[in-house]
Amino acid sequence: MASDKPKITIDIDLALIGADRALFCQDCGARFLFSAGEQEFFRLKGLVNVPKRCGNCRLVAKRRRNGDSIDNIAESNCTKCGVVTKLPFVPRGDRPIYCFECLRIIKFEACQEGVEA
Repeated sequence: MASDKPKITIDIDLALIGADRALFCQDCGARFLFSAGEQEFFRLKGLVNVPKRCGNCRLVAKRRRNGDSIDNIAESNCTKCGVVTKLPFVPRGDRPIYCFECLRIIKFEACQEGVEA
């Protein structure tokens, strides 16, 4: 079903790639970082829109969009940076937990090295 709202496209300013950018989540208003590495990842994948939600709100929005319950979302601290992040599973404690930003950076670095994360 098509939405009546016009789709707004915000192109990534290629002149700003290479500099970290602070963005604000449209849902919760929290400040989150759109790092130079993430911007390069977006460019490599052909993504042209700047993220508009923080990692936690992206998870909630995705679960709602898929019709999944948000009642069973767990919270844990990121192993790398320590920020509290929401998870679609209950962690067992035997593996590291990463926030969306750290996970994206880890995947980008693995992509650069030719290793699948």
